[in-house]
Amino acid sequence: MPEWIVIFYPINFLSAYVLYIYLYHRRKRIGFHLGMNISMAAGGGLALGTGIVFINLHPLYFLEATLIAVVIGCITGILFGNLFDYQTILTGFINGLIMGIMAPMVGAVAFEGVLFLIMVEIFIICIFIFVAASAYKA
Repeated sequence: MPEWIVIFYPINFLSAYVLYIYLYHRRKRIGFHLGMNISMAAGGGLALGTGIVFINLHPLYFLEATLIAVVIGCITGILFGNLFDYQTILTGFINGLIMGIMAPMVGAVAFEGVLFLIMVEIFIICIFIFVAASAYKA
């Protein structure tokens, strides 16, 4: 596995940070249904990206990859859920937890390697773009 895939970490975290700042200014206009979807998408997307990249970089450290993906997914879900209400905090936390547990498993069984990873990263960025577009329309 090429070492240049480390570049996906800053891309994921920077796009999540930009989305958080954008949503922070629009949080009063967003309803709790959309807020739940946003917290699930952010927590799950960042956990998925982190887990798959980490397990592809360090394939023998499955426990560490799972723990890192779970912690990042839960924290992200809590932060994005905190923009709205307590239900969205719980929803973001649980979705980040589940996706953090599943992401290293998906990354470990993916035989496509770099192509699969690039597809997942494009998928995560598209999710963040859709979230920003839906928050703009709210």
